[in-house]
Amino acid sequence: MQKTSLTALARHELDHAVGASSGRSTKTVFGGHQHQLRQTLIALRAGEELSEHENPGEATLQVLQGRVLLKAGEVSWNGSAGDLMTVPDGLHSLDAVEDSVVLLTVVKIR
Repeated sequence: MQKTSLTALARHELDHAVGASSGRSTKTVFGGHQHQLRQTLIALRAGEELSEHENPGEATLQVLQGRVLLKAGEVSWNGSAGDLMTVPDGLHSLDAVEDSVVLLTVVKIR
């Protein structure tokens, strides 16, 4: 049994992201290469983005703090704290409208 305070971790990672030259910080909460399920906390400073990339499997984004914009081609979805968004198949990107923290949950396709 492992217990993690997402609230405390979000605060810590966002502090790190705001001060980082990249404007981002990540922390794997659960999983990794040896697991199919992976959960990663991603903190982004306002105005930063995760550039367009492929979806590695089934994935969701839970917005823990701030506001983000999930984009796939010409389509986009706004996410605010408390929202759970399904990550579309194919190329997509994520923009931080405000200082934001999301929990990315991925089930990798083998």
